[in-house]
Amino acid sequence: METLHDAVVVVTGASRGIGKGCAVALGAAGATVYVTARTTSEGGSGIAGSLEATVAEIEGRGGNAIAVRCDHADDDDVAALFERVQREQGRLDVLVNNAFGVPGAMDPQVPFWETPIPDWDAMIDVGTRSAYVAAHHAAQLMVPAGRGLIVNVSSAGAVRYFHHLVYGIGKAALDRFTKDAARPLAVHGVAIVSVWPFLVRTERVEQMPGIDLAATESPEFVGRGIVALATDPDVLRWTGRAVTTHALALDYGFTDVDGRLPPDQPWSPPAG
Repeated sequence: METLHDAVVVVTGASRGIGKGCAVALGAAGATVYVTARTTSEGGSGIAGSLEATVAEIEGRGGNAIAVRCDHADDDDVAALFERVQREQGRLDVLVNNAFGVPGAMDPQVPFWETPIPDWDAMIDVGTRSAYVAAHHAAQLMVPAGRGLIVNVSSAGAVRYFHHLVYGIGKAALDRFTKDAARPLAVHGVAIVSVWPFLVRTERVEQMPGIDLAATESPEFVGRGIVALATDPDVLRWTGRAVTTHALALDYGFTDVDGRLPPDQPWSPPAG
């Protein structure tokens, strides 16, 4: 796979899970990676993962990472993040919108009218809206440069029921944002793509009973797909589309960290 030396990347929600996997893969490919989250050190959330741990892993792989504590529900925090990137690097090549608000409990068997109304805010404010806000700032750096890639981490929840009614609304809106933002961005050489992982072996998933971990993909598999997009000189062929990690692996010829190709998911993004 090609390298990303001299590239500048922002990965949101990178203290653990998919965000961490993306940040590690991009850092290992040579990019300078700004990683954001609210959890700066271990022990605060009850789930393993922190910005300092992500930075340590990237640096252990020979990469360069910069931790930025950022609450993606706070527009001032997000604006300060991109101002810092502009001040320190003078450019931005890739934005990975991964930050996502998870309510205290998401039981797919509980109907929406029995769930707390603030679940909407948790998943829309940090998820759909935060991706829009980050992309708004990122485009102001990418458009003048005439290049760039924005990746929205989405899922098949955009087309079928997963976890919570609001989860699906948020992912469908995220994919629509990708589709509608593509045309004005493409004029300036900037691509925007929604990437659909399948069942990812995150810290949360590893704690769930009854999960066949052999049927999962690693968080870094998602990152390898984004590295492939970021190093593709014809990345605009994907712009405006939603694509699965499995489809990216078949197209670009990469595998997961264990050398295998994880199973495909039974749901495909809509064509066009």
